[in-house]
Amino acid sequence: MDNMDQKAVEENIKNEVKDEVKQDTKNDVLNNSFGEIENTVSGNVQGKGRIKSLRAANWSITILLILGVSTVLFPLYMTIVIAFKQPSEMTNSISGILSLPKSWSLSNFSDAMEVTDFWNSLGNSLFITLSTVALAIILHSLLGYVLGRSQAKMKGYRLIYYYVVSGMFVPFAILMMPLVKQTAILHLDNMFGVILLYTVFYMPMNVMLYSGYLTNIPTALEEAAYVDGSTTWKTYWRVIYPVMKPMHATVAILTALGTWNDVMTPLVIMSGSRTTLPLAQLSFQTQFGANYNLAFASYLLALLPIIIFYIVCQKQILSGVVNGAVK
Repeated sequence: MDNMDQKAVEENIKNEVKDEVKQDTKNDVLNNSFGEIENTVSGNVQGKGRIKSLRAANWSITILLILGVSTVLFPLYMTIVIAFKQPSEMTNSISGILSLPKSWSLSNFSDAMEVTDFWNSLGNSLFITLSTVALAIILHSLLGYVLGRSQAKMKGYRLIYYYVVSGMFVPFAILMMPLVKQTAILHLDNMFGVILLYTVFYMPMNVMLYSGYLTNIPTALEEAAYVDGSTTWKTYWRVIYPVMKPMHATVAILTALGTWNDVMTPLVIMSGSRTTLPLAQLSFQTQFGANYNLAFASYLLALLPIIIFYIVCQKQILSGVVNGAVK
């Protein structure tokens, strides 16, 4: 009997222990469940807060983009509308300025082409711009390659690089009078002198872009060419120069934009009857007034070549700017 009672007591104890373990397990499961629920709820709340903040940021960015686009589209709209209007339609009221022309006529464009001697001025501008771009791509890429690859080897090249790039901080107004005298003495007061000056003016910016772009081109390409027996000159023209096509497009459009739209350099340097498009457009403004209809028609005609050039080179330009920014 004693053994039976002892076994019964042991079984009761075991059952009680099992019940306590089960209860503890249930409590742990419940606690974990409640914790997961709390985490889920707090995560949902935080997620909703993040979504709201992202939506607010997106709206602010959208508004800024709309404002930025409007600052470009509104002047373009005004240029197109005024270019097609007749002088009699120009009024001082805001509604009259913003309204569309009564009849869309190309007479302003034909008159503007006649006044500015458009084809002659266009040919001069194209000659100066294309020559400057060609010289910039050839000479500035060579200098950028030499300075970009040699800075790490010799400190003297780094000083030369800084000296060249510092030219960006020299304003044209300081150089204007000495350049006028020197170009006149050297008989460079013509289109060739203007091309030479543009090539020098855009050298600091272009050298900086080319040197920055070279950091993305591994030196292993040149080393492999040297192993095959290639010289430095051949390696540059056959290996490095083709790889830098995106940067060539970037340099071309930046140099072309500045050269095409510049008025001051041809105005103070060139003498004689040869004019560029920006110089010819000055004839629309006199001390007694301005013919805005013909002037804006001429501006649109001058805008078309550079827009076409930008559209053609757009992809390479963006790629070159992004990669060239890494220095």
